[in-house]
Amino acid sequence: MKSDTEQLSGESRLYQKPQINLGQSSSARIWLVSLCAFMTILQSSLTDSFSSMIIALSAVAAAVMTEFLFFQSDRIKRIKDGSSVATALILTLFLPNNIPPLYAAFGTIFAIIVVKYGFGGLGSNWLNPAVGGWIFIRFSWPDIFTRSLDGSVFNLIEQGFTEFIPGLQQTEGAGSAIASFLNKTVFSITGSEIPGSYLELFASTNPGIIVDRGVLALLVGTIIISAAQVNRLWIPALWLLLYSFLARISGSGDIFFTLFTGGTIAAAFIINSDPAVAAKSNPGILCAALLSSMLAWFFRFYCSEPYGAVYAAAALNAILPAVRALERRFLYEKPEGAKA
Repeated sequence: MKSDTEQLSGESRLYQKPQINLGQSSSARIWLVSLCAFMTILQSSLTDSFSSMIIALSAVAAAVMTEFLFFQSDRIKRIKDGSSVATALILTLFLPNNIPPLYAAFGTIFAIIVVKYGFGGLGSNWLNPAVGGWIFIRFSWPDIFTRSLDGSVFNLIEQGFTEFIPGLQQTEGAGSAIASFLNKTVFSITGSEIPGSYLELFASTNPGIIVDRGVLALLVGTIIISAAQVNRLWIPALWLLLYSFLARISGSGDIFFTLFTGGTIAAAFIINSDPAVAAKSNPGILCAALLSSMLAWFFRFYCSEPYGAVYAAAALNAILPAVRALERRFLYEKPEGAKA
């Protein structure tokens, strides 16, 4: 009886399974990721008069209406699988919290019609739809995108971390208040103190990217999706480890600020760990994760691009067909005449 390692066709043999098995069904994984994104948006909305939530609802409404109006077959099934909602919520994460909601809707429509279904639908898209929608907004309305971040300490990243950190330390948000309380109580015993700028990252009340304003909820969400085996935990772990290492040895900036700004955590756990837009073997996934991490570091610190992690994900998606071709050649098939 022939096994999985035996003949695939008359000319080739399969000697490694070309898939990564995860603990949840596709629909369950998508809805859990949506929950993680929603929690993050909710935290951000609590300190901006629910502006973040309005942006998210606009994106979700546009996603559902697009699926319902533009695609006649299995429209209810398409909506129930959660992919359109997830696309809208993930796209929202990387938007400024005070950008006009209409632009989030435009980006979502582009993400679904052009990116998601341009090559056949879910699983056939070459680019993460949320990343594609974000790029569409970023380049279609760059002035509005930039103005939406006026007054945000996030903009100071472009000037370098030596200016970014003092700029954040001067803010008077909830994080600074908590740090002041801890310094007067707990840390006064040891004669040390914690900078308010660090805690400010977990409870920001300043304008900024939604995912950065809800990073505490995001961390809780990543624990949930990792525990539910939505993705392989080692993928974002290696991504973040290499990213931090490169930032440290290159003197690019404070690692703590590096990780908790620019949507870095979300990029590692949600975008770069998406099995629908990834390599299909463990060696391929490993190489892709490391390459994406290096690109994110390069774009952010050497190209002065604060959204380096998002652009790195897009660049990696663009070369994914080449990665999969190498997998097929070196991992999945043996030439005719090779021993099984």
